[in-house]
Amino acid sequence: MKTLRTSYIVGGVRTPFVKSMGAFHHVQRIELMIASLQELRKRYHLDQMIVGDVALGAVMNSSADWNLAREAILRAGYHPHTPAYNLQRACGTGLEALVQVANKISLGQIETGIAGGVDTNSDIPLELQDSLRKFFLNLPQAKTLLDKIKTVTTLKPDSFKPRIPAVVEPQTGLSMGQHCELMVKSWGISREAQDRFAYESHQKAAKAKAAGFFDDLIIPVAGVKGDGILRADTTVEKLAKLKPAFDPENGSLTAGNSSALTDGASSVLLASEEAITRNGWKALARFVDAEAAAVNFVGGDGLLMAPTLAVSQLLKRHGLKLQDFDFYEIHEAFAGQVLCTLKAWEDATYCRDVLGRSEALGSIDPAKINVNGSSLAVGHPFAATGGRIAATLAKLLHQQGKGRGLISICTAGGMGVAAIFEV
Repeated sequence: MKTLRTSYIVGGVRTPFVKSMGAFHHVQRIELMIASLQELRKRYHLDQMIVGDVALGAVMNSSADWNLAREAILRAGYHPHTPAYNLQRACGTGLEALVQVANKISLGQIETGIAGGVDTNSDIPLELQDSLRKFFLNLPQAKTLLDKIKTVTTLKPDSFKPRIPAVVEPQTGLSMGQHCELMVKSWGISREAQDRFAYESHQKAAKAKAAGFFDDLIIPVAGVKGDGILRADTTVEKLAKLKPAFDPENGSLTAGNSSALTDGASSVLLASEEAITRNGWKALARFVDAEAAAVNFVGGDGLLMAPTLAVSQLLKRHGLKLQDFDFYEIHEAFAGQVLCTLKAWEDATYCRDVLGRSEALGSIDPAKINVNGSSLAVGHPFAATGGRIAATLAKLLHQQGKGRGLISICTAGGMGVAAIFEV
């Protein structure tokens, strides 16, 4: 029986994360992806190397970029024999890409691999209304003038309105923010607690930036040198003045305690121990395992609660307690979503009925959660967030020299992805 190899995170880079329709309004998604990949190529001398495989994704992708990953690799200057493919698991895309590459290394299929993702709402694809799309498809089939006139009469004024993609669940018609409003009401999460959590995320990210933690993780792109969403000067009082964004009458989610629409890209290099030695690289952290889970959000489960299951199943498989980690990187789609997750793990009834446990998982030391801030402060370009979090956690563990870290990411569609890194 073939022995599994160990897969390591060698390093990661990302573009600055900036608010959509801002500094990157003129930059195409593939250009952002290329920028991150080029830096990874230069930093780790990948110019003449055939990388084993490359997994990249985008949530807000265009049919014009149907071969996004392979095109990005070629245009970024990688060896033309390097294969690449696209994938998508909503906000968990970047982490899912890393999991797939790590598993290929573990199985011995490849020795090196790259995982990453990109999203930009500034380059969002627009679609035709179905009536106009069908008109363009049917018109060439009309043989006579009468047939052509009949085809034209199918058009209505509304046919010419573009269809703009929206982050709305097709099963419910509700946005992610509206679903999170239902969650925070169900779990009794206050507006004050959400604003406090958001404030702390900005403070931690600002402190990390001042200490230079992000210096080797972020590369300048299109004249932008750093993240554009971070607000070091925000206060709880300022956040408290913002109006509800998803439920004007009774809501508690605002633009301040929700992650902003963001443009950016990230990529991570993974390798086997043999490849690391051969190329003179350093291993930042070891990929241990990962888990994906889903909930029945149409049937009443919270849309963003699936990470509670993913983490629980991962802990069971490794015989770990929730407290057995030095760092917790919990994606901050919304402050309320993180707080719901933490409260669920502390709730014995939820852990029994939903997670199938005999007792509550318990609480986490707040000082170990998102120690350098997270999506609320630095932004959330959907498919790029997993790579950002993975590179951050790997660097934290490497700096400490030992330890274990947990990643938890919620996604649209009622899914969640979790992973464990160790040094």
